[in-house]
Amino acid sequence: MNKIFKRSACLVMAAAMAASLLTACGNDKKAKRTADGKANLTVMVYAQEHEQAVYQEMIDAFKEANKDTVNDVDFQVTTADEYGTKIAAAISSNTLPDVFYVGPENVEKYASQGIIAPLKDLIAENDNINLDDIWPAITDAYEYEGDIYALPKDLSTFAYAFNKRLFDEAGLEYPDIENPYTWDEFYDVCKTLTKDKDGDGETDQWGAGFAYAYMFTPFMYSNGATFLNEDQTKVTIDGDENFLEAVEYFASLTLDGLTPSVEQDAALGYYSRWLDGQLGFYAAGTWDVAAFNNDETFPDEWDFCAWPVGKTGVSYTWNGTVGFCVANGTENTAEALDLISYLSVNQEGQEQLSSSGLQIPNTMEYARGEFKDKVTSGEIAWADNIDVVFNYIEGTEKYQGVFLETTYTYNAEWWDMWCSEFTTVLDGSVSAADYISYIAPKMQTALDEANEAKELNS
Repeated sequence: MNKIFKRSACLVMAAAMAASLLTACGNDKKAKRTADGKANLTVMVYAQEHEQAVYQEMIDAFKEANKDTVNDVDFQVTTADEYGTKIAAAISSNTLPDVFYVGPENVEKYASQGIIAPLKDLIAENDNINLDDIWPAITDAYEYEGDIYALPKDLSTFAYAFNKRLFDEAGLEYPDIENPYTWDEFYDVCKTLTKDKDGDGETDQWGAGFAYAYMFTPFMYSNGATFLNEDQTKVTIDGDENFLEAVEYFASLTLDGLTPSVEQDAALGYYSRWLDGQLGFYAAGTWDVAAFNNDETFPDEWDFCAWPVGKTGVSYTWNGTVGFCVANGTENTAEALDLISYLSVNQEGQEQLSSSGLQIPNTMEYARGEFKDKVTSGEIAWADNIDVVFNYIEGTEKYQGVFLETTYTYNAEWWDMWCSEFTTVLDGSVSAADYISYIAPKMQTALDEANEAKELNS
């Protein structure tokens, strides 16, 4: 993995949340117990409706299995957009739930301020948890100063998907996951898939679609470029020929009509166009499998493939994870750990989550063995090319998954600056070179301000 993606002291934090965290005590949280000593646990997460239903079933099963020590579990679900605000408010008012989500970008901040509980010693005493069987990428993500502060909810990867029906209709062979497309090959395939199907002179099927804020990065990394230097102090895009090439190539796919235009995307988003069968390729996270396997949501056949490769010859994408942590100071630490271990690594729970198409298993033995065998045999409806996902998670000579650079900076305002006017490149009103020259100083200013804020608040 590129050195720039090593864990650093920098953290992602929204401004409003940061202000709240600085004054929060966190460890004053005192959870209630029943008169006979049983725990009443509270949990707050964000989840989609189908995911919430699975977790509710798992929590109900946990309550039944632990009825001697747990009285009740108050399961609170919000949206991803609202989650940060609600957790910040709970921290400020010392009303944190016993269990909640934490991302790797917040572990150091939360741990150093005593907001989340260290779990290493308790994990060592818990026979249900084998850290050696959890993907190393996610156990490392939740470590700080020799302790561990969360167990993974999941490890996800932003793989690539293709529509088999459109390939069949065009007479194209399916992508070879052993030999990812080069940029030239990908361009040619997209050109073949781009069509005016009804003959009205307007394109109504495209080779691909890109939500540019996140789908540009695989092209950049694969061409040997990054946004920032190794210690996240400098924006490195201006003067980097590899970065310029990536922007120019990415923009050419839209400028040449192989993806919907900026205007067409505003009229109907890429995700909707993918579900409507209008796109040959679209980015797909492991969290999308359940939806894409639902005939009512997506009636076409699909599968995973690799992102096309730039001059490095390696297909890159970004990985992500969120973990279950325990509020520091709760009286229910042991019971809360039992709950998060059930949600994170319990065999039956992992079978339920992975068979539902919500994620791959957190436990490597089950993921590589029984789970993969069931996918291959068709017993679990997933994606045939599941090796694409494993390749990005484990890393191979041709595949690498990384955490986005925003994971390692105090906030993402420098990144927001990059995205702010990028559509001007995609609509052809500004050249890639001019946009880079224009936006790089603005990004540097935002990054400098973030690093200054980090120093003041450390």
